[in-house]
Amino acid sequence: MSCVIVFVSAAEAPSNRSTDRIIHPPPSAQLVYRVLEADGALTQKDLIERTTLSSWTVRYVIGRLREAGILSVRFSIL
Repeated sequence: MSCVIVFVSAAEAPSNRSTDRIIHPPPSAQLVYRVLEADGALTQKDLIERTTLSSWTVRYVIGRLREAGILSVRFSIL
């Protein structure tokens, strides 16, 4: 079973502009956001490979973006 990181749908999002929900997002969060925006749903491993960020940094960013309601993590049995 793997985790798939996806954007929260517009209907679920509490504001119109997702990035506005994080005050002063770090460059790593902006990078993860832009990669997901361009490529759609990805696994954490894919995000690490595409961003070249460390696994710790990607996990941290995913946590911050989830807390802000920007991302959703879903489990896949693929």
